[in-house]
Amino acid sequence: MTSIITKGMTRRGVLRAFAATAVVAAPTYANAFGFLKGAGDIRRVKMYSGRTGERIDTIYWIEGEYIPEALAEINHFMRDWRTGGTINIDTRTLDIMAASHNMLETDAPYMMLSGYRSPQTNGMLRSKSRGVARNSLHMKGQAADLRLENRSVRQIASAALACSAGGVGKYSSSNFVHMDCGPVRVWGR
Repeated sequence: MTSIITKGMTRRGVLRAFAATAVVAAPTYANAFGFLKGAGDIRRVKMYSGRTGERIDTIYWIEGEYIPEALAEINHFMRDWRTGGTINIDTRTLDIMAASHNMLETDAPYMMLSGYRSPQTNGMLRSKSRGVARNSLHMKGQAADLRLENRSVRQIASAALACSAGGVGKYSSSNFVHMDCGPVRVWGR
């Protein structure tokens, strides 16, 4: 398996060392507004890709600041694996993913099924399925399709809905949840 996690004594390395001990104790704020509910003082994404075999476990926000090096790693990880194309993943989507994960109280990583999709990939998928939107937010880096091995679609979707920050699609028959930072809406069962 390939791993994109890097190590070093950069600013990010120091933050990661600090965060590794603090992330378990990071507070969540039940009365916080919008997508910050449940996000805590440290924001982390922990995912793996069944398509590429890659894993990522990184702190991307700390002390009110996004970490550019971590965002670059996330952008690469969430690339269109069919074309290799990348885009800057919208941090609002990452925040929804992180807050949802925290609310689910699990250490298991998300399995990412789809992050960024190039227009070519989206068109190909659209030709095979009616469930793929013509103007999918995946093409803008504003959506992710995710599953968790130890949580149900209903549980994951409920956590994402609690963020009140974007779209949540429940795909129970395919065992995944779509999260995006577009208008607040819900679909599927």
